[in-house]
Amino acid sequence: MELGTKSLTVYELLYVIGIIAISFSSIFVRWSEADVAVIAMYRLYLTNLLLLPLAWRYRNELFRLSPRQWGWLTASGAMLALHFLLWMASLRLTTVASSTVILTLEPLMVMLGSYFLFKTKASRIMLIGMFIAIAGSAVIGAGDFRLSGTALLGDALSLLGTAAVAIHMLIGKKLRESIDAFPYNFWVFATAATFLALYNIAQGNSFTGYEAREWGIFLLLAIVPTLFGHYLFNWLLKYMNATAVSMSVLGEPVIASLLAWVLLKEALAGYQLVAGAFVLFGVWLFIRFGDKAEKPEPKPREGETSFDRTETGTV
Repeated sequence: MELGTKSLTVYELLYVIGIIAISFSSIFVRWSEADVAVIAMYRLYLTNLLLLPLAWRYRNELFRLSPRQWGWLTASGAMLALHFLLWMASLRLTTVASSTVILTLEPLMVMLGSYFLFKTKASRIMLIGMFIAIAGSAVIGAGDFRLSGTALLGDALSLLGTAAVAIHMLIGKKLRESIDAFPYNFWVFATAATFLALYNIAQGNSFTGYEAREWGIFLLLAIVPTLFGHYLFNWLLKYMNATAVSMSVLGEPVIASLLAWVLLKEALAGYQLVAGAFVLFGVWLFIRFGDKAEKPEPKPREGETSFDRTETGTV
């Protein structure tokens, strides 16, 4: 499932598809009446169920992992589970605009982490694009931020969930250097779902007895924002730097707010639409120049050429 030759146009198209896909996540969660931990668990288990037909093709890669890689896969899955648990819970306490706009802090967290861990630097135009997008996102959510009651708790949960997914993204960036997209996604989703299952058992949440409508929402979450969103972004981590991929969340408040306006009847002012245009422009600047911020090649040691070096791929 890896492309042999990098085509920037193809990657940008897939990136946009991923942004649209993840924007439906908040809508589906708001439609469901199940506990958020149950929603997240079945979302991931059903995703892996849909991926099973490909498992035989990748049977060797699925189990050809070092103990160190298994350990970091577990950590990545734990962070993804924590992200879903906290962020989905925030959607029950605050508006879609407020919850998703806080996610725009993710690329800042990832950029800082990439700099310290991978020595990845952002270009000036990438920083400008990020600033434009974050400023526009802040405008979108400004009218919905409420510093009291359950809304404040919802905002705090979204912030903690953002930190969790940033850590997940940084771990994934390193692991994807040596693990193909399918085994990485399959095991991360399975691990995250299992952590959520243990949480549901501890909380006494029911695993059965849901109406057909709920199962339909679980399936939609597996197909749209997970397969065409998270899976796609994890696949792109091998071809784009982690900060550029994490910038996808800056487009989510725009599309999610529009969807909430149409489908959930949440208010959306004209100035928020204008801010949305600025967000999309900032995201476009970032993804257009995101490939220029990759980690530089290490200098060869004395007597060694670039062809002599091999990637260990472990963290």
